Amino acid sequence: MLTSRTFLKRTRAGAVVKVVREHYLREDIPCGAAACRLCPPRPAGAGRGLEAQPSGAASSLCPGPHYLLPDTNLLLHQIDILEDPVIKNVIVLQTVLQEVRNRSAPVYKRIRDVIQNPEKHFYSFTNEHHRETYIQQEQGESSNDRNDRAIRVAVKWYSEHLKKIEDEEKIQVIFLTNDRTNKEKALEEGITAYTCEEYIKSLIANPDLVDRLACVSDEGKEIESGKIIFPEHIPLSKLQQGIKSGVYLQGTYRASRDNYLEATVWVHGDAEENKEIIIQGLKHLNRAVHEDIVAVELLAKDEWVALSSVILQDDGQNEDDIENEEEKENIARRHLFTPADRRIPRIRIETRQADTLEGQRIIVAIDGWPRNSRYPNGHFVKNLGSAGDKETETEVLLLEHDVPHQPFSQGVLSFLPKMPWSITEQDMKYREDLRHLCVCSVDPPGCTDIDDALHCREVENGNIEVGVHIADVSHFIRPGNALDEESAKRGTTVYLCEKRIDMVPELLSSNLCSLRSNVDRLAFSCIWEMNHKAEILKTRFTKSIINSKASLTYAEAQMRIDSTTMNDDITTSLRGLNKLAKILKKKRIDNGALTLSSPEVRFHMDSETHDPIDLQTKELKETNSMVEEFMLLANVSVAQKIYEEFPEFALLRKHPAPPPSNYDILVKAAKSKNLEIKTDSAKALAESLDKAESPEFPYLNTLLRILTTRCMMQAVYFCSGMDNDFHHYGLASPIYTHFTSPIRRYADIIVHRLLAVAIGADSTYPELTDKHKLADMCKNLNYRHKMAQYAQRASVAFHTQLFFKSKGIVNEDAYILFVRKNAVVVLIPKYGLEGTVFFEEKGKPTPRLDYNNEVPSLTVEDTTLHVFDKVKVNIMLDASNIQHQKIRMVLVEPKIVENDVPANLSTEISSKNEPEKKKKKLQK
Repeated sequence: MLTSRTFLKRTRAGAVVKVVREHYLREDIPCGAAACRLCPPRPAGAGRGLEAQPSGAASSLCPGPHYLLPDTNLLLHQIDILEDPVIKNVIVLQTVLQEVRNRSAPVYKRIRDVIQNPEKHFYSFTNEHHRETYIQQEQGESSNDRNDRAIRVAVKWYSEHLKKIEDEEKIQVIFLTNDRTNKEKALEEGITAYTCEEYIKSLIANPDLVDRLACVSDEGKEIESGKIIFPEHIPLSKLQQGIKSGVYLQGTYRASRDNYLEATVWVHGDAEENKEIIIQGLKHLNRAVHEDIVAVELLAKDEWVALSSVILQDDGQNEDDIENEEEKENIARRHLFTPADRRIPRIRIETRQADTLEGQRIIVAIDGWPRNSRYPNGHFVKNLGSAGDKETETEVLLLEHDVPHQPFSQGVLSFLPKMPWSITEQDMKYREDLRHLCVCSVDPPGCTDIDDALHCREVENGNIEVGVHIADVSHFIRPGNALDEESAKRGTTVYLCEKRIDMVPELLSSNLCSLRSNVDRLAFSCIWEMNHKAEILKTRFTKSIINSKASLTYAEAQMRIDSTTMNDDITTSLRGLNKLAKILKKKRIDNGALTLSSPEVRFHMDSETHDPIDLQTKELKETNSMVEEFMLLANVSVAQKIYEEFPEFALLRKHPAPPPSNYDILVKAAKSKNLEIKTDSAKALAESLDKAESPEFPYLNTLLRILTTRCMMQAVYFCSGMDNDFHHYGLASPIYTHFTSPIRRYADIIVHRLLAVAIGADSTYPELTDKHKLADMCKNLNYRHKMAQYAQRASVAFHTQLFFKSKGIVNEDAYILFVRKNAVVVLIPKYGLEGTVFFEEKGKPTPRLDYNNEVPSLTVEDTTLHVFDKVKVNIMLDASNIQHQKIRMVLVEPKIVENDVPANLSTEISSKNEPEKKKKKLQK
């Protein structure tokens, strides 16, 4: 059957066209019930559908067998409930799915996943194309009202249809809605309808499910009691007009880690003016949460302020923060949940299992934030495990940083090569056989995902041939399949202290793609002919087959280079590479490349308990630099080639120059030590850092380089056709990309595909030459890369806590990195740790503090502390509160002496490489 609608439409050119829309209706769409013989059988692969005898949780409201049918708002707000294993046999209407798809992509994906789970027996019913359930919009009826009516029509049809099934016990259809009007109309029409809360509370065997109910308040009844803390949010229609006219600016809200009453908004768009806007004070923050898209209105210029230098954390608990509420069937206590990320506000949740959750790490979802509440409302979602447990804390930090870490699905694994695998004639078609070359790899100890290998040899004309050979991952991961999509979503491998979250399945990362020694492997090679001054005479790229002669660690390679007795082919090759690398590095530095510093730590683990027993900063050898130089050179060479071939579609990497204001802290800190740092160009900065030496203070130069790292912008991926600034500030290179690590970075796989097309070794595909899709991909890669860095730092912070747990009190030297109005940030070089020493403690007298922003310095009573001052601290783990375990320090030297000042000036520390990256813990 066919229904059609005809209407007239005016085009941009002014012409009037007649549009006819046809809508096909069918009678052969099955209801999904397993016991139904009236409907045609479901098509193969359509899932298991609804059970003949529904096996869900027993309900006191409807003790008989029943199916559930939720409306759109219930599905949007109560997805956590619907995902619970207890909830089964749910009918999801096409009307509901379409509305959810338009309103929330994440919820839509979650409900699609639930529908595909055979254990859940969720069934998607195409009611908009079923002859008996399709309805047309009536005159004067809103789209929302039409959809509500369509849902009720479908519920009624199901109820009538299921009555016709010849079965001993009739199956009921329960309509779930939180919309009061919709429920009243349903009841008038003879439909069995309940709110989600009514139904969930009727599941007597599952009282814990009540905790997972989203706290959705009625907008009109939001303010019944209590004073109004926040101003009202402006209606969406007015917002859109204001953004269009420029009255309001739209951007991403970024809460401060250091001051909970402060945030910045990064304005969207290309305008340089008002790019970053500061917001201060609870009322002005107006219930925004970190990473929200917000609209802001600028204050008058005379009200503009700078970012404060105060470190302020929301640790206080007001008397009205915890309330007791008596419920008819139970006593539910309202609790404040403290998120792992201190940029997220505390969340008020209601739970009946507080005793069970004591000492646990839990996941909570935010439901809303009333104007009269200091904190948002939320609900309990999932218990992750005991606080302090290694597995639980690892799960917490992966979830907190949005790292995809679920096992690879069967759909993804089905695209892996079948074992045993070997190189075929077909594989050799566009490849050079380079197995005769003396290729070797140099990596950290224990590395199994070996991306790169090198060779160096003298050729007949006296020049030197150098090759960088990179694992040919794109040979195994073909565009558009499930393996490719999963790798693109993950974006990068994440390295934690004791765990690696692979971007690609282990069969590829540690076996078939890994360039292990003495096995044939497929590679993508970049080969240069150079003279002895490391000047490139020729460059060529080829897909190849190699056989690495040795898999060395940095220490083993260094030992070979330094040895006076070893002169084999591998050692000769390494010496040649090392000699050229030194020349290449000097050229780069002369060109203005920066050599910055960032303390990295390495844990030594107990072989049985796997707890850290030693903590050291990583020592870099010459061979680290040797490998790095050739990787950089390969990346630059490939960037030039793919941009030359694809000026609009090359995936490149740039590092923007920092705005001059970023360097203020560095310039002031250097000036306090009578040193001048020039920041007008990367070359000037590099040269002035080289000159900034102090014979009596040798560590000063390292501190200056660490501080310089903090001034830098983030390097990002971009599409060449969507940008005109390609420069990489840190490397002083006009063009750059990532080619050398395709096992652990998806960007490199795209670059491999572009290069393969450029040299005629592979064919192109539409997405590769779509700059908008490439730009979207870059956005995801940049996000994943940033989150991976943060997850790694959080892992180091947790293992640092484990290390100090067994150490008692440790006394160490530290240096002051930053001075604030009420605190100093210190760095402990031995452990690469960084922390904030507070000079104000709750319940204790506050010392006299005098802050000087120009020097910068902080005077505590009569003791003045400057940036880069050397101090001594005692370090210990404070485990008095299982939920708030933190490392504390006591300032030992210089001793702050006066009558009322607390003897112990404590510190919270973190092993992060940026001040913004403080310790994160998930706390209830």
